[in-house]
Amino acid sequence: MKYEDPACAYCPETVRACRVGESAERGPGYCPTKVDPDGIDDAVGKYDDAEVRRISQVSAVVEAAGYCEWTRVEEICEFAKRMGFKKIGIATCISFVDHAKVLSGILESHGFEVASVACKHGGIPKEELGIKDEEKIRPGNYEAICNPVGQAELLKRAGCELNVVLGLCVGHDSLFFKHAEGLTTVLVAKDRVLAHNPIGALNLADTYYSRVWGPDRPAKPPKIPVEGRRKSKES
Repeated sequence: MKYEDPACAYCPETVRACRVGESAERGPGYCPTKVDPDGIDDAVGKYDDAEVRRISQVSAVVEAAGYCEWTRVEEICEFAKRMGFKKIGIATCISFVDHAKVLSGILESHGFEVASVACKHGGIPKEELGIKDEEKIRPGNYEAICNPVGQAELLKRAGCELNVVLGLCVGHDSLFFKHAEGLTTVLVAKDRVLAHNPIGALNLADTYYSRVWGPDRPAKPPKIPVEGRRKSKES
């Protein structure tokens, strides 16, 4: 059958042909190579851009050089060095300011200039965004908005060439990515329940965190994407 959308999430462990350059021969019907080859070609063409090509090359070299040896902090330092960056920005959650100080010190020890902006800077009350008192974390108290657009603007004005996100909330991080100038990478993905290790919910989705599933959870894990299952029923 012909799939409309790519669905790499369903690719069997025994296939994953793209890793060895055999997608065209062995990729399933929902493989991007089969679903949208023109899209792949268009994307590959973007690597002709000198900046895109250099970022991709440096990323690959850093990945190989520190594979299973360097922490993500070390990878960020090495990537920035090899890219020739001089100034790095830290977009941090207010709850991670102590960690941001450590990170800032580490980056400075490697010769980088560092600018850092916490999410609550400006102290703008949530009421200015139309948030009701009962919608606050602690109703009856002053609460400032998280201001990722401001973080992006200030780090841009500071001349940061690479931004590092440290624990921004879901949605707020998206706004930062949307408005940031230059490159952005993530050091910490916030998860207040799982000690900021969100993949834990996936590892334990069938046991301790089964509550993550919605009402349409299938009785058995499906082997093919929804699109294929739907068309199989129709036929």
